[in-house]
Formats: sequence, structure tokens, C-alpha cells
Amino acid sequence: MKKLLISLLVPLLVAVAAIPARAGHKNFKVSVYVRAYEVEKMKDSQWLESSWKTISSQLDVDKIYLETHRDLLIVDDATLEKAKKFFQKQGIEVAGGITYTINESNDFETFSYSDPADRAKVKEIAEHTARHFDEFLLDDFFFTSSKKDVEIAAKGEKSWTQYRLELMNEAGRNLVVGPAKAVNPKVKVIIKYPNWYDHFQGLGFNLEWGPQIFDGVWTGTETRDPAGNQHLQNYLSYNIMRYFENISGGRNGGGWVDSGGIYNSMDRYAEQLFLTAIAKGRDVMLFDYSQLLSVALNPRFRAPWQDGTTSWNYDEMTAPFAKGKETVTPTTMARIADVVLRQADELVGQLGNPVGIQSYKVFHATGEEFLQNYLGMIGLPMDMYSTFPEGRKMVLLTRQAAGDPDIVDKIQKQLMDGNFVAITTGLLNAIPDKLAQICELRCDGYKALVNDFGRYGQSEKDILIPQIQYLTNDSWEVISAGRPLTGGVSGYPILHRALYSKGTLYVLAIPDDFGNLYDYPAGVLNEIRRTLSKDLDLYLEGPSKVSVFLYDNKTVIVENFNDTPVEVKLVGGEGFAKLTDLENGEEIAAAQEQNPFGAFFRSRQAPAVKAAFTLKPHSYRAFRYQ
Repeated sequence: MKKLLISLLVPLLVAVAAIPARAGHKNFKVSVYVRAYEVEKMKDSQWLESSWKTISSQLDVDKIYLETHRDLLIVDDATLEKAKKFFQKQGIEVAGGITYTINESNDFETFSYSDPADRAKVKEIAEHTARHFDEFLLDDFFFTSSKKDVEIAAKGEKSWTQYRLELMNEAGRNLVVGPAKAVNPKVKVIIKYPNWYDHFQGLGFNLEWGPQIFDGVWTGTETRDPAGNQHLQNYLSYNIMRYFENISGGRNGGGWVDSGGIYNSMDRYAEQLFLTAIAKGRDVMLFDYSQLLSVALNPRFRAPWQDGTTSWNYDEMTAPFAKGKETVTPTTMARIADVVLRQADELVGQLGNPVGIQSYKVFHATGEEFLQNYLGMIGLPMDMYSTFPEGRKMVLLTRQAAGDPDIVDKIQKQLMDGNFVAITTGLLNAIPDKLAQICELRCDGYKALVNDFGRYGQSEKDILIPQIQYLTNDSWEVISAGRPLTGGVSGYPILHRALYSKGTLYVLAIPDDFGNLYDYPAGVLNEIRRTLSKDLDLYLEGPSKVSVFLYDNKTVIVENFNDTPVEVKLVGGEGFAKLTDLENGEEIAAAQEQNPFGAFFRSRQAPAVKAAFTLKPHSYRAFRYQ
């Protein structure tokens, strides 16, 4: 009997011993990526141990990725094995990584995937990595920007986009995935896509086929400074996570954040981490080991609006804290990441599956790039798909939908089923003749400068919009604007509607500068939100730069990206009774409000029930609603 008991216990004890020494987080993993430069340094035991102590004393890490190659530096076998065993001994999961660059400092110089010597090197690196790891991922740069003579000859008459899409598909299969699995049949090869998704096709990133070639995808959620040349609006950190989850069939491993933006304020870094987590990322990757070591805490990270009551408290993050039996004095950004992700972890477990306004983004299509991130910043919850949404009351279409040759047939079916479609002026401008089957509208390149929106309010700035031209009484303006509109001489549609069969087509005017959407008055934004939110339980009333994140278990997060406090309302139907704060239990009652414009203007509206509250600068509130 004793022998039987021992024989049963041994496998159990082995299994227990295989579990990492600590389970750092409950609802997602926190990972750290180590570049080849730092992995190379890990051959020095003293540096390895001291650097890890600096990071791990401030940040709980669940998994670490050791890069084998970057900029033609290939880390040797002995160093990789030494580092791998060190982290496994700490109870940390270990995987590999590859950055396929020749010289990052030279405009991110990539390999030439048509050059035989470069192809051989790419294959060699994949095989080398697969020998050491059962999982590895490719950092941002598995694309090609090379236009050497060999590429020019290989491209022939194809466009650069077509040539590169085909080339990188072939390279993924034959130079990376295939060779890696030949060396290690157990290996999983994952591709990490960066944050500039609307331009991928031009460099060979193929979102249509790549998720099928590789074993999974990861997502670049770095948004840094919104004013930069990539136009990385804050909301992208959430939106891109949901998009890649949708197109990968639920195989989006996680999001990836770096220290970019931290010098704008600590909140800018915190927001990226938080949005990655509430997008239901399975993992939050911190790039990178060297930044967690070298980006020292700095008083300039503390923003003027931080008064101890905002969502993230820099003073608290920099104060000494107890960890086990030790008192740790924070020194680097690692402490910021730990505090933010601990807080997010407690919240994420209460959230359901994200839901939003479904927007159709055709693979490889161009036009109105990254627009959905701006729309997310004006309080429209986005949910992007690369198939036409089915079974929805409302579908949002931008210019990129023009890439579908059957788009008008799909719009017609949606409307004839008694539903709604909202299109942008970009799509109208792209296919006016096709859309004329539904309504004769035009957007012929004429512009209007506006700042007065009548009963919906006025903007502090002049806004340049495209003119939506239509046949009087065939379709109607919902929101109009002029300069001025009240007492002026001309008015132009901001939101327009046209009836068709049992449905309604809406056209939304998108300013030439997408950022001017933030300058629309709250009244204009409220009407746009109400119109587009027909599938959602709640919509927002309030100013711009406030985002809403809805979930299918009747939970909602509202986040303020402004530098000042804002007053907002969540609006629901007759059954909407109250909000209950998920973090502090506070209850906010909802009440029916009178229509400010009277029955003539809103006769088709259901009664609006609203719950009002204040949002601190760069802060969020999370609620359960009923």
C-alpha cells in the first residue's frame, strides 16, 4: 500500500515541481523581451544576476523572451543555454525571439529576401533559435524595405505591394517556419506585428495569410506620442488588439509596449499598458530588458494634473514598498509597469468579452488610414473585422471598404433587412457611382470651412470638411454646419441620412485632418454616438478624447485622455437603472431626461436614461450596469 501511495505521489510531486515558483498574475501574463545585445551580456554571471535583481525586485515577471539575433549579432549556444537555465531556475517561463534586421540604425535595414546569401542567413537564424526554444517570436521587422537591384529584377511588372506580399509569404513558410519545425517539430513560431497595420501590405506584412502561416500573432500596442509622424492615437493600444484577435481566429497572444511616450508623462506609458490589458490580452509584453534597467524614475514623469486622486499615482509608485521581508526603493520604470499591471489585473477578471461598433476593413485596402482610432477617441467603441459583419443593426464602413468589389450588394442587403449602414465621406468619394444605386450622393472634392453646428454647438476652431452633395428631399441632413450656420449663408452636412427599403444609410463627414474630430462640439459627438450605437446597450455623452470600452457581461470602462477633468454621461434605454463602480462599489443612479431639442427633432428616439459622473484627467472608471 505504501509503495502504491508513493508511486501515485511521485508524478504529482514532479508536476508540482514543474509549476513556476510564483504565479505573478491572475488574468494575463507579464513578459519581458530581451534583445540580443543584452542576452549577449548574460555570459557575464555578475551582470546577469545584478540586472535581474534590479528588475525583479520592482516587477513580477511571468515569462521572458531571449532574442537570438538582431543586426547580424547571433548569440552563441552556450550563452543562450546559460541564460535560459538561469531564468528557469527563477520559476520564469522562457521562450526565444528573433529580430530580422541587418542594421536598425540605418532606417531599420532589413534582409533582402530575394538575395540567396540573405535567404541562407535568415534560414540559419531560424534553425539556430529552434534548437534552443520550443517557442519563439519574430519582432517587428519580418518585412522587407529593400529595393536593391535583385529586388527590382525579381519584382518585374508587379507592384511593390504585390511583390512583397508574395515574397514574404514564401519566406515565412520556407525560410522560417519550415526550417524551424524541421529542426524542432515541437516549436511554435509566432509573428509579432507592429502598430502601423494600415500600411503593412506595402512592406510585405500579410494580415490575410500571415496568421495562417505562423502559429500565432502578437500585437504592437505602443502608441507613445500621438503627435508623432505615425499618428498613433491613444485608442490604438486597444483597437489593434481587438482587430488582430478577430483576424487571427482568437490566436492573438498578447500586446507589446515600450517606454516610448513616458517622457510625455507617466500616464502616457500607463495608458498603453492598461489598454492592452483591458483589450483582454493574454499577455502583456514589456520591451525591453534594457529599458526596464536604464529608464530611471524621473520627476518629470509626474504630470501637473496628478493630485493623488487620478487613476495612477506617480508619488505612490516612487515610494519605498515592502516585498516579502524586504523594503524596496523603486529606481526604474519597471516599478511603474508593475503597479499599473497589478491594478489592471484586478479589474480584467471582472470584464466579459469586448463588444463594439463593427467596422469592415478589407485586407490590404488603403484610404482613411487609422481612422477608427480617431473615432475611438471620440467615444465610439470600435470593433474591426476583415469580413463584412453579419447580424448587426449597424455597420460602419470607411474608404477601405471600397476594396471589396461587392460592397454595394452587401450594403443593399443590410438595408433591405431593415438595418443601418454608416459610411464615411471617404467611401462616398471612392465609389459614388456604385452608391448611387442606393442614393444619389456626391463628394466631388469641394470643401467647406465650418465652426457653427447650430443647436449642436460651436467649435473653437475652424474645421475643413468635405461637402456632401445631395438631391433635396431625396435625403436629409441630421447635423449641419456653417461659418456661421446660425445667421449665416450656407450650411453643409456633418451627418446625413438616406432611406432605402426598410433601412437607413448614414454618411459621416470626416474632416481633412482627422484630429479635427476632437474639435466637434459635444452636441455633435453625442448625436453621432447615438446614431452609430444601435447594437450597444450604452453610449457616451460628453466631450472628445473620452473612450468607452463595453463588454458582453454588462460591464463598461470609460477613460478620459484629456489633461483636465470632464463631465460625462452614459446613456441607455428604459431598463438602464444604475452604475456600480467595479473598484470601489459606489453606485450612480440613472434617470430619464427630457429631450433638449423637443419632440419634433427626436420623435423617433426611444426614451434616454442617463447616469452622470466626473472623470479625472488621464483616469478611468469601470462599472457594472443594470
